[in-house]
Amino acid sequence: MRPGTALTAGVNLLWFRPGEVGGSEEYLARQLVGLATVAPEIVARLAVAPGYREAHPELVERFSVVVGPRATRRSRSARILAESRSLPAMLGDVDVVHHAGGTMPVRSPLARRGDGPASVLTIHDLQYLRFPDYFSATRRTYLRLRMPSSARSADVVAVPSDYVLGTVSDAFGVDRSRIVVVPHGVDAPDPATLPDPDDLRSRYGLGERRALVFPAMTHPHKGHRFLVELLATSWKDDDLVLVLLGGRGEAEADLQQAVADRGVGARVIRPGRVPAADRDGLIALAEALVFPSRYEGFGAPILEAMALGTPVVTSDQAALPEVAGDAALVLPLDADAWGDALAKVATRRAELIRRGRARAAMFTTEGSGAALAAAYRQAARR
Repeated sequence: MRPGTALTAGVNLLWFRPGEVGGSEEYLARQLVGLATVAPEIVARLAVAPGYREAHPELVERFSVVVGPRATRRSRSARILAESRSLPAMLGDVDVVHHAGGTMPVRSPLARRGDGPASVLTIHDLQYLRFPDYFSATRRTYLRLRMPSSARSADVVAVPSDYVLGTVSDAFGVDRSRIVVVPHGVDAPDPATLPDPDDLRSRYGLGERRALVFPAMTHPHKGHRFLVELLATSWKDDDLVLVLLGGRGEAEADLQQAVADRGVGARVIRPGRVPAADRDGLIALAEALVFPSRYEGFGAPILEAMALGTPVVTSDQAALPEVAGDAALVLPLDADAWGDALAKVATRRAELIRRGRARAAMFTTEGSGAALAAAYRQAARR
């Protein structure tokens, strides 16, 4: 980077398959919107897979976007090949290359040599080390081979929380001075943009029943079965329904079997992925957002609920206590501990809403963008 010139950055988003990778997709999209808002002097170009432009028009409005080969939308091996062969031409001459998917290409002309670009690597979490059985053998092998060396090679590693900072430093021996926390950003939507609650209740079949909302793909670590067990034991009220938002993951069959075995199908609402406005509206009308995940590198949904004025009940695992602070019921993953959680929410509702709004206000999109800009600048100085 030459003194007195704007910093240029290329962002490798080829690994994103729109709608298939869960919360990290929304996290990075918001982060980049924040970057454009607070650091317009950073000129960024995004390399994306087919379909990404249509899924994220908010980024097309703000950045130059280059679409990679069609095969990257279908195949991980094609994406890896494109990163090594096509990415340099897609991004052009930049000061910093940001690899946003946890690994860097095995062999890339973008690796720093002399005056070549610096590198920023986002590592969302190290779940594959904590719960290796949740990953296919191929995916687990790839991460084991590529993530440690990528982390050690990057000029700066960006992580979403202090929890992930510690795990990356300890697992890979990365000096903490090279790791920057870039938290998720969550901005409360304008209440006027939320759908009418009565309309939502009608369209999603809630009626007048009380609702708990859990927004998460059915991945094994998320804890869907745990909530189903609570519905069948401690939360037996027929007037209470569980609304499960999000796509189908590896634990989908297990969830369906649990619902059938426990006989709670009439009380489990499965809309799947819904429009963002409906998701926010459903969370806003909920009695609580429940989040029994066993592992999160951050946990943005709990902040989204807090910003909407909805109390949160979350597990005490991984980064969740760090993000929730004192603004949620943070409980061990034990059925007895969660059994009376809804009664506690009712008693403390006003307090939890007040604390939650204050907590969410600490994690804005602009703040996330500013942290990313700081990571780029640190990398460019190395």
